[in-house]
Amino acid sequence: MLIQEVIMDILALKRLGLSKRHIARRLCIDPRTVQRYLSDPSVIGHRKRAERQSMLDPYKAQIESWINEDDGVTARWILCRLASLGYSGGYERVKLFVRSLKRERSRVAFERFETMPAQQAQVDFAEFVVDRSDGTQRKYFLFVMVLGYSRMLYAELLERCDLVSFLDAHIRAFEFFGGVPLEMLYDRMKNVYIRRVAGKHVFSEALVSLAMHYGFTPHVAPAYAPWVKGKVERPIQFVRESFWRCYGFVSLERTNLDVLAWSRQSAQRVHGTTQEQVCMRFEKEKPLLSPLPATTFDTSYRIFRKVHKDCTICFDGNRYVAPHELVGAAVVLRVKNGMIRLFSDENLIAEYTAADGRGHICDPHGFYNRLRHDREMNKRKYANGKRLKGRARYTISPSVPSYAAMAVEHRRMDTYSLIGGEVTYE
Repeated sequence: MLIQEVIMDILALKRLGLSKRHIARRLCIDPRTVQRYLSDPSVIGHRKRAERQSMLDPYKAQIESWINEDDGVTARWILCRLASLGYSGGYERVKLFVRSLKRERSRVAFERFETMPAQQAQVDFAEFVVDRSDGTQRKYFLFVMVLGYSRMLYAELLERCDLVSFLDAHIRAFEFFGGVPLEMLYDRMKNVYIRRVAGKHVFSEALVSLAMHYGFTPHVAPAYAPWVKGKVERPIQFVRESFWRCYGFVSLERTNLDVLAWSRQSAQRVHGTTQEQVCMRFEKEKPLLSPLPATTFDTSYRIFRKVHKDCTICFDGNRYVAPHELVGAAVVLRVKNGMIRLFSDENLIAEYTAADGRGHICDPHGFYNRLRHDREMNKRKYANGKRLKGRARYTISPSVPSYAAMAVEHRRMDTYSLIGGEVTYE
């Protein structure tokens, strides 16, 4: 088999007008070889060699089944199992075959997809660590939302990775974009995704309420499939490298102002995939976003409670006094940023400041004083001085014996001796 350079020389000399014999003499090869390559140029390349039989061939199917069951098995483990089946070959042959199988299994192809304007946004979280002056570290959480069409990015550093902060970041992102996309794509984070029931994804009640208020549809990416959320996975690394690296952290408020300004400035760049400026594509996408609702969604925690007979509601180890008209009724506490708001049938009844510690009775609105001056309630409780229905109306005392009004004759003890009887004192 000639090397490719010699074959190319044969073709070049033929184009110069040399005969086959002259070409063979100059290249020191057989004239029949020159004839073969000139008559059929398609033979240029490597000739397939006949495959040789290997000692490993009878065991290849078994090796494939082991790797299909667990792709973490090693060639050394497979060699030990093959030895018990009668394989007498060496380790290198097994290692090369296992490597080729795993390389083939790891080769995965993806289809690049683009979304229509205002169709989708992708959301994700990432951890960022700040080194303090005292040598300790403080962890913050970066919330990122990216519009799928324009790649316009909203980023915000959060102090906590809780549900309220997560929902509040959504609202600020919608206000930054000036509208809402049709759907949102999430990872399987706990404050978003609950489980899959009857083939349908079940999201948290708070997220569903937010989606209904702003008019978008939540979706969840498949498990262990980060490429589905590639439009937001890559920007997180972009924030780390372009903004966070060598950034001097002063405060959370200052950082969020800086990252917002950086986001607007970075929108001037030409995106590597779309080959257009992010800001120009965003100008096309923004008018198609759904308008913001007239009211902002209330992201506070919703806690359901019942008003006890003593007019109190228990929450976090403390008791908060409610109006006595709500005794026995189911109410909702909305808790956020140290404030507790009491709602009954979506009507705001009272607001409280969350008490520090436990065991406190909080009545900042004087509801107990109102109870004392409520004549109708006092009349209902005491019934004009009488006991409530179902109880005795008078004080219970021992019953009077039937002989209490009878006259009793008193006699001397010696009277009985006059009768003739003997009196015995015991």
